[in-house]
Formats: sequence, C-alpha cells, structure tokens
Amino acid sequence: MQPEYDFSGGVRGKHHQGYVQGTNIVLLDADVAEVFKDSAAVNEALRLLLRLAKEQAHTPKSA
Repeated sequence: MQPEYDFSGGVRGKHHQGYVQGTNIVLLDADVAEVFKDSAAVNEALRLLLRLAKEQAHTPKSA
C-alpha cells in the first residue's frame, strides 16, 4: 500500500449491510459478456428462458 493512501477516517463495513441486502453480482464469462452488454440484456434473456421453461413444464408430453 502506498504511503499517501490515508484511510484513517474510514469506517470498516460502513456499506456492508446495504450491499448484502440489495446486490446480487454474477460474473459472466468473456464470450457471454460480448453478447450481453448490460444487466438489462441479461435479465431479458433470463426472463425469456424462464417463460419457455414454464411453458414446457405445462405442456403435456406425448407418448
């Protein structure tokens, strides 16, 4: 750590509780991140996948 860094006024864990309650970080592999540029794109794709999975679960399987 550099000597000019001064954390003497810092408070450990100041934002921890808010972070835990409102954050869900998922790391994307590089090839996936190239396609999904932001969290809105990822959420849209996952919601589509959820809808498709629900439809498939409710569709009777033919023998």
